[in-house]
Parts: sequence; C-alpha cells; structure tokens
Amino acid sequence: MRASEVLTVVGAGPAGLTAAILAARAGRKVIVHERRPDVGGKYRDDFQALENWSSDVDTLAEIRALGIETAFEAIPFHRQVCIGPDGREHDFRSGQPFFYAVRRGPGPGTLDCALKEQALGAGVEIRFGSAVRHPPGDSVVAWGARRAAAVGVGYVFETDLPDGSFAVLNDDVAPRGYAYLVSHGGRATLATCLWRDFRNEAQYLARTVALLQGRLGFTMRRPLRFGSVVSVQIRPPSAAGPVFWAGEAAGAQDALWGFGIRYAMLSGQLAATFNAGVDSRQLLRRWEERIGRPLRASFVNRFAYELAGRNGYRWLLWRLSRSRDPRRYLGRVYASSWWKQAVFPFLQLWPSPSRGSSGELPREERD
Repeated sequence: MRASEVLTVVGAGPAGLTAAILAARAGRKVIVHERRPDVGGKYRDDFQALENWSSDVDTLAEIRALGIETAFEAIPFHRQVCIGPDGREHDFRSGQPFFYAVRRGPGPGTLDCALKEQALGAGVEIRFGSAVRHPPGDSVVAWGARRAAAVGVGYVFETDLPDGSFAVLNDDVAPRGYAYLVSHGGRATLATCLWRDFRNEAQYLARTVALLQGRLGFTMRRPLRFGSVVSVQIRPPSAAGPVFWAGEAAGAQDALWGFGIRYAMLSGQLAATFNAGVDSRQLLRRWEERIGRPLRASFVNRFAYELAGRNGYRWLLWRLSRSRDPRRYLGRVYASSWWKQAVFPFLQLWPSPSRGSSGELPREERD
C-alpha cells in the first residue's frame, strides 16, 4: 500500500499517541485531533494498572520494544491482597510485578503526559479542542469507547494508608467484576468495576467504600469522583476499510477484567503501519497473533467467570493461593489455547459483553 501524505489520528489516548509517535518517527506527517483541551482530560490523576501477567515479557520491556520510551511513573506491585466473597483475605506475592500502577491525566509523570511529550518531540501536530465525527480515509480512529461493556466508578483521594493494593471479588460490591484500592505515596484510587446493573453504580461504590474502610480503617481526604468504561469487541483491521480502529475504539480490551492499556499500545503500533507499505495480510497476521487470539481467549474467560459466579471467585482465589507463583498461574488463566479458540464461535449465542447490561456511560464519562 502507498502511504498518503498526512496520517490523521483521531484521539490522543495511549493508542492514538503510540500510532502518532511511531508513524512520525518513520517519516510521515501526523496530525492528531483531540476533542478535549489536553491529553488525559477525563482522568483525575487516578491510578490504573498496566497488567504484567498476560505475557512472559515484562510489559515495560514490551512497550520499549515497540519504540516508546517509558518516561512515566510506573510503580511495580509485587504483592496483591484479594478479598473473596466470603470475606477471607488472600495474600499473594510474586518475584515479578503483578502490575505497574500508572497515573492517568494531563499532569507531569502521567502516562498521558509522557506520550504527549514524545509525540511533540517527534514532530506530531496535536490539535486540541478538535472533534472529528467523520474521519477521512487513511486515518487511525482511537477516540475511546462509545458504549459500555463494563463501568468503573470510584474516588481519587489523599490518605495515610501505606503503599498497597487490594482487590475484592464479590457481586455485592461489583457484580460480575471486581473492586480495588491502590495506594502509593499518600494518594489512593478506590473503584468498583461493574459488568452488570450499571444504573446502580452509586450504590455499589458506596458499598465498596464501606467494605474497604471497615477492613482497612482509612479516611478519604479531598476525594474526587471519576468514571470510566470498558468496551470489548473483536474488530480486526481490514485492507478494504478506510480507517484503522485502535485501542478502545476497536474494543481491544481484556473481556475478563477490562485491562486495556497494553492492548491499546500494541494496536497503536500496528496502526502506525496502516497504509505505509506493509502488506495487509502481514498486518492482519500481526494483529491476530498479538491481539485477536488473546482477545478471543478473554471472551471465553469472561463466559466462565459469569457462569461460575461466587463459587468461581472462591475457586480462583484457592487455586492462586496454592500456586508457587500466583502471577504465572494467572498468566496461564489468561493464555490463549486451541480449545479457547474452538469454543469462542459458540459464544456468539450468548449475550456479548460488548453490549453490557445497559450500554450507558457513567456520568463522569458523559461530561
């Protein structure tokens, strides 16, 4: 394929900026359109997890291998405390980090700000306050989720809690999802991630706060509420299509628990080669290996998670507690396999997580 003179990127999130950085370094002129006044505009400096269990390759090393500098704060967490539906605590530890906590927002040290600085340094033009409803041909669409398969609502606040990470598997606080608390350096993020009953988000968030405060005994100083969504679907690139859908816009997020930053940056790297001389069959093979197969496996994992419910949560925590390395065991749960690929087509008969229960966005996301 012959590259056009200008690559248009719609959306300045991790997927869009990764595509922009790599395309600009390859010699293309790149213009990024972002409807908000700055990068990370919908975030409140909250912690998000850059998961580190779905591959044997460390996620920071993988990002650097893409050609992106990891010039953002990434805090490794080797310990994860999980609270099951019966209230029992499970304390998991690993020699390698379970995840890296990264901050999201426009401020210094955040993932978003670091990617913006790299994009500007590569010569990318970013037009803030510019909404593109109908992307032109030969463009990358990375404008985020439009419908919700899952909803996350929570608070960012100041705290005296020591550094730590807690997760809760309990439908009373997070139906078919999970709740979490991550604290570091006097700041914390607490949230519940719902895969069902979105309209009662405030009720589940209040229950999450009460459960974790009762367990850990903390107060929230200067709390700021936030909301986010997960959109999951299988949307492979098409040589015949006028645009390359990347990141959340393509639904490229884990269907089990909604971790999407790793997928976003991988899809951004592939998007950078769109209409740039790379054979379309080769591009599709790369997408299939790095995104397609893992995504389909995550749909099978989501089906099993939904089906098993509370007993499944208890079984998973029991298996993790018996494992020599819980991180590696979690990696095996996430891994693609021939049988997951075989089962996936039959899941079309089951209500897809890409539709969620209502399709509505949390109020913070709508603002």
